[in-house]
Amino acid sequence: MSQTAASPFGSWKSPITADLITRDTVGIVNAVLEGQDLYWTEERPAEAGRNTVVKKTANGTAIELTPSPFNVRTRVHEYGGAPFVVHNTDLYFSNFDDNLLYLRQGEHNFQPITSDPHRRYADGAVDASRGRLYWIREDHTNSSIYAETAIVVMDLDGSNERVILSSNDFYSNPRISPDFKQLAYLTWNHPNMPWDDTQLWLADLNEDGSVSNARMVAGGSNESIIQPVWSPGGVLYFLSDRSNWWNIMRLNGSEAEPVCPMEAEFGGPSWVFGEADFAFLDESTILASYAQSGIMHLATIDAKSGDVTPVKNRFTYFSSIHSNGGEAAFITASPTDFPRVVRLDANGQLEEIKAASDLPLDENYLSIPEAIEYPTTGGKTAHAIYYRPKNPDFMAPAGEKPPLLVSVHGGPTSAAISALNLEFQFWTSRGFAVVDVNYGGSTGYGREYRERLKGNWGVVDVEDCANAVKYLIKKGEVDGERAAIVGGSAGGYTTLASLVFTDVYKAGASYFGLSELEIFAKETHKFESKYLEGLLGAYPEEQQTYYYRSPINFTNQLSCPVIFLQGLEDKVVPPNQAELMVDALREKGLPVAYLTFEGEGHGFRMAENIKRSIEAELYFYSKVFGFEPADDIEPVPIENLSD
Repeated sequence: MSQTAASPFGSWKSPITADLITRDTVGIVNAVLEGQDLYWTEERPAEAGRNTVVKKTANGTAIELTPSPFNVRTRVHEYGGAPFVVHNTDLYFSNFDDNLLYLRQGEHNFQPITSDPHRRYADGAVDASRGRLYWIREDHTNSSIYAETAIVVMDLDGSNERVILSSNDFYSNPRISPDFKQLAYLTWNHPNMPWDDTQLWLADLNEDGSVSNARMVAGGSNESIIQPVWSPGGVLYFLSDRSNWWNIMRLNGSEAEPVCPMEAEFGGPSWVFGEADFAFLDESTILASYAQSGIMHLATIDAKSGDVTPVKNRFTYFSSIHSNGGEAAFITASPTDFPRVVRLDANGQLEEIKAASDLPLDENYLSIPEAIEYPTTGGKTAHAIYYRPKNPDFMAPAGEKPPLLVSVHGGPTSAAISALNLEFQFWTSRGFAVVDVNYGGSTGYGREYRERLKGNWGVVDVEDCANAVKYLIKKGEVDGERAAIVGGSAGGYTTLASLVFTDVYKAGASYFGLSELEIFAKETHKFESKYLEGLLGAYPEEQQTYYYRSPINFTNQLSCPVIFLQGLEDKVVPPNQAELMVDALREKGLPVAYLTFEGEGHGFRMAENIKRSIEAELYFYSKVFGFEPADDIEPVPIENLSD
């Protein structure tokens, strides 16, 4: 446009469309460096959310290793992660559609090496000296909910599979020592989650693939151990939050000692397998990422002295750090950069290998996030990441303040990050302000902050979100009469609880959110089946707490419109959770919209459904807040909406 036009907030025309968000954009996860070859997984919304493994050699072009119909994902813990492992040039991977493990040898040679679809596999490790594979296996033969979790070993062709460890409720991170003599692994038991109490174990590897002399070497009560890593010389390193922060530790004999104590988080919650936030460049040099005040950094650490040296770069997010003992590869992003796979050479130079999207973005339309702190209940401080409206083509009429969208992350033990989020930019470039709240319970601020949510889910998170709104209103940043809240999964629960238990919001959007906590406690999958005990209390002993924290039981306190978006194949939060709430709103006569999506589970993966959900949410707010969107959007049926 030749000049800036005056137009109400929300009605600005933006080049950041729902089509742009899903077109030619992929999710990038699971970067692995094996020798000189770099592997990563791409999630492709344009292919119905199919995941595929891509490989790039040191001097070659990137090639897809797992063409359609393969879908490289695992269902272990329902959230999956670490679905493939490489041995020489052979690729072993989990196929999502049938849960089987497949071996790729050569360009067109694919063969299944397991045969039982009730058994799921993740987080593989290769014993190259004996020609064996170790996996985390989740067996659903006897129960669809209470699966049996174990570490199994099998020959490279999948034969001779057998359980070697199975006495705990959960296992993860099987890691073989460089001399192939020991196996390190993590365990935990109900009702703990991996960010509560976990144990690090060592066992001796026997010639037949079995283990012996298993002994716990770290962890226990009120300590979370994550991400065990062997140094090239055979010293076991790991992350522990015994100091309140997930810091790097190492095993020195029978004692664990800190490497570089800092008030910083060197890791995050293990919702998925294969998280890797540090790796060894050589025996004495660690490449690691860490978070402070909601911002991530990259550094090298001298393993002997503990000295930390920042690695200069423009990025603010790092994950999946792997090394081949000289170079490293990882996934990174910034507020203006799509996530991408990068390679760090021995000279410290970064090579950008593959971005999630090659679409050109005009940074003039991008709102740069700002980490904020604000007062909350009980004299405490809460954290959030704030985005102001930004579009160089428009300005609002004099005196108008923008509507506010409060984003609630899932988990709830997760965190908002400052990497490029096109969905947030979709809103800010149309004239919305967005605040992405890291309420008490979020990771990135130490165990003490994380444990504010213990027994207080539906209270602390709700208060911290509401206080973010009040803080921004007091600063004159936003229009308090047009504040909406949105979240998915556990964030959807906080959204619904916020709409019921406060009067701060004028609209809400729930993506596959919980509304009835007792149903969730009874019906959800094994990984989370006891999660609510830490967040609310034991069930049924604390049944009254579950009742009083469930939004469905207090719809009489709800007085604003809500849109629900739900995948019909969701096993984590089944559709009946949304339908109970929708029915209650219908009976009360409040405006309500309910959109369902065939073939979608817990989180939307198909491009057309992602597009529809984003545009539907905008349409819903436009009718509630009274602005005319510039986008051509398919109308959404809204019940009980007066003209």
